[in-house]
Formats: sequence, C-alpha cells, structure tokens
Amino acid sequence: MRVALICHCVVTGMGCLLFSILTTPASASAPDLPPPPNVLLLVADDLGYAELGCQGNASVKTPEIDAFSATAVRCTQAYVTAPNCSPSRAGFLTGRIPLRFGYEFNPIGARNEDPQTGLPPKQETIAEYLHDAGYTTGLVGKWHLGGAADFHPQRHGFDEFFGFLHEGHYFVPSPWNQTTTWIRRKGLPRGHIDRYQAGPNLIYSSHMGHDEPDYDANNPILREGQPVIEEAYFTDAITREATSFIQRYRTCPWFLYVAYNAVHSPLQAKNETLERFASEEDIHRRIFLAMLYDLDRSVGEILRTLEETGQRDNTLVVLFSDNGGPTKETTASNLPLRDGKGSMYEGGIRVPFLVRWPGQLEAGSVCDATVSTLDLFPTVVSFIGSASQVELDGLDLAKVIQSPKSVEDRVLYWRQGKRAAIRDGRWKIVAPSGYDSPSQWQLFDLAEDPAEKNDLSGHPDHRQHLKDLLRKWQALNRQMAEPIF
Repeated sequence: MRVALICHCVVTGMGCLLFSILTTPASASAPDLPPPPNVLLLVADDLGYAELGCQGNASVKTPEIDAFSATAVRCTQAYVTAPNCSPSRAGFLTGRIPLRFGYEFNPIGARNEDPQTGLPPKQETIAEYLHDAGYTTGLVGKWHLGGAADFHPQRHGFDEFFGFLHEGHYFVPSPWNQTTTWIRRKGLPRGHIDRYQAGPNLIYSSHMGHDEPDYDANNPILREGQPVIEEAYFTDAITREATSFIQRYRTCPWFLYVAYNAVHSPLQAKNETLERFASEEDIHRRIFLAMLYDLDRSVGEILRTLEETGQRDNTLVVLFSDNGGPTKETTASNLPLRDGKGSMYEGGIRVPFLVRWPGQLEAGSVCDATVSTLDLFPTVVSFIGSASQVELDGLDLAKVIQSPKSVEDRVLYWRQGKRAAIRDGRWKIVAPSGYDSPSQWQLFDLAEDPAEKNDLSGHPDHRQHLKDLLRKWQALNRQMAEPIF
C-alpha cells in the first residue's frame, strides 16, 4: 500500500508546527525527501537597468544588492511582460503573457477600484499553486492587480497580506514628517520656473507638466483586509513585515513576494538617509539615491534574516524590477539601453535580474541568455512536480541558465495599445507608436546594437528578418484575448 505523507501547518506563537501522519501498514516509512525550497521574490518598483552597482553604476550606493549579486547569477538579458507595473506583475505571477487573458493596460487612480479591473479570478497565480502544494504564502507591499473585493490578494492565493492595492503610495502619512518630498505640479507660483520650495522639506516641480497622482486617495495600508495606520517609512515597514514572515514560518515551506514601492514616485526620502548624499547637488537626484539606498538596506536585512534562521541554503531568491526606470520622472537610468518605462525599446522591458539558488546555480556568475519573468512560475512547477491548471508561457529558469544555447532562438512578445515588439534570438522589431503596417516597424540586431541606435528595417540585407518577425508577431497576436479593461 502506498505511503502518504501529510504535512499540516498550525500557526502558533512559536511559528509553524509540522507533523506527519503515515497510513498503514505500520511498518512502512516515508522516503527521505529533501524539503522543498522556499521562494522569495524581491521586486523593486521602477528600478532602472543601470541603477545598481553590480550593473556597473559607480555613482549609486547599493552595497547589499551588490553583495547578493556576488552570491547569485546576474542575468544581463532579462525581460518583463510589459513596460509598466500592473501587466508586468500579472505576467510573472501567472507565468503567462498577460495578453492571453486580456490584461493589457496599467490601471491608475480610481480605475483601481473598478469592479471589472483586476487580475481575473480564474487565472492561477504562483501563490495559489504553492498554497495548494502546502506552502504558506505572503505578500508584503504593492499589489496593483485590482482594488475591488474580487481581486484582493487573499483571493489570489496569499495567506497573508500587508500593503496597499493601488499603483503607488506615500512613504509616510501626511504631513510627511522627517522626510523630504518631491511633488510634481502642473503649475508653480508666478516667477518660479521648474521648481518651487513649498516648505522646508517640500519641493514642487513642473518639469513633467502634470500633477502628482492622488496615490493615497481610497488607498489605505491594509493588514489582510483591514486598514491600519503605519507610521514607519514604508520601505522600513516592508522590511519589518518580511523578516517577521520569514522568522515565523522558518519550519514550513513558504513563498514570500516582497513588492517594494521604492523607487516609484512619489519621491520621498528620509532626511537621515538624504544626508548621506549631500555631495549630490541636484535635490531631485539626491532624493532618488536616498530612496534606493533604503531599498538596498532593506534587501540586506531580509537576506540576513535568511542566514540567521538557517534558511539561506534552502531558499530560491530572485531580485528584479517590474519594468524599466522612468528617467525624466525619477532620474532613474537605463543606460546603455534606449528609453525607459512605458516604452517597448529595451529600456522599458529589460530589467536587472539576480537569482540565487544554492546547489542549483553557480554563485557569482553572469548569464547572457534571454530570460523572462515568465520563467518564475515554470521553475517552481519543475521542483513541485504537479502541473499548473493552465499552460504556462515560460521556461524552467534553472535549465535556461545552465544551458543558454538551448534558448538562442527564444521568442518573446509584447503589445500595449499601439506599441508592440517581438524578440527572436538576436533580432527584435519594435513599433513604438503603431503597428498597422510594415513601415511602422523598426528592426534591430541586439547582439550588435543593444542600445537600438541602428534601425535596419530599410536595409535590403535584413528585409527577410523583418518579414519573418512580422509573421511571428502576427501569429502570436491572433492568439491573444480582447482587453478586459
């Protein structure tokens, strides 16, 4: 008779109690199986491709992430599924191109509370999959996949949730004490150009030509489903909640998605951190650097908690950004890539990506293979062993990194409104503002031109590449659903 091993978790003040029940016959014993790995996703918000020391930027201070990179695999050609926050998250949480289920656009403001706007309940998330595999699952930080009741994180597989539901949030409650804040305004008082000192620690800027979104309107900090007053700087609150989760569930397999809202606007830095960057003359850039420093410090504290609780070697850790940085808005750099957030050029969809998996991947190595955040869910499926409810679009990340030549002809696809792109191996076509005719597409050889400076679409030697990629894009486009909002 087959032996069944049932793992039941009871949450107590001591954490998680595991016990096993063996079926008959009494003489049978469970095989000695290694414990399933924990999964930790550390996702920065709007972090540019070039804004880490390990990515080659000597002007930023990211010592913790740089140290983590030395123990991980740094992927130089990693992509997200959309050039902005919400559809990117829909992609990596479901392991599917979000366009397959109509998730094309990025809801902002009051649209977040639209009862028809959010991640469809029938779409299985990595959290639901792991929850059903016996994992304890948690989300700390930003959700941005629907603010109505049907779309709450706890209805998408998360056992615990601490954070907010919309696209952004101020880092401290009003009146923003102990911080310096940079706020976009449509206009400034007469006589002021570009910037205006509205208070001792408040700067208004008209450089974007519009107001800062009303991030906190109808968007409270929640614990599970209940509003709470959070006085701590929110990056610090995320650290506190994430380390608590790791400590409490150290004897269970767990999945934790740490969704930072740094370095997304509003730009708001702790004054004590800002002092570290006094040599930076531009206050706009100085605030960004301070926010990034606190994000880095948070990552370091979370990783140290893994070490201190003896979970380092049994935890798959992945750190990446949800999309490229919005350079004009926040000063984030995506160099040497072209453009940034919202764009189908490389700066909008290629992101910093670090993965550490002790015993599976070579520490301190660099991978130049094409990887995608779509690969996260299939990687989890590969070690759990049971199939997902739906067909996934990604690949097993470990196999991609270990055998990069196996994905030299990998195809990745993007579309949002009239913007579109497809990458096939070294070749990529981009329609920056319309894709109705071949003349609207640009062609780039990313192996020779990662900055996408040299459009080859009009070159006779490369017309066949353009035609082949257009056929593949059109074939994939026919498979996609109509937008759901």
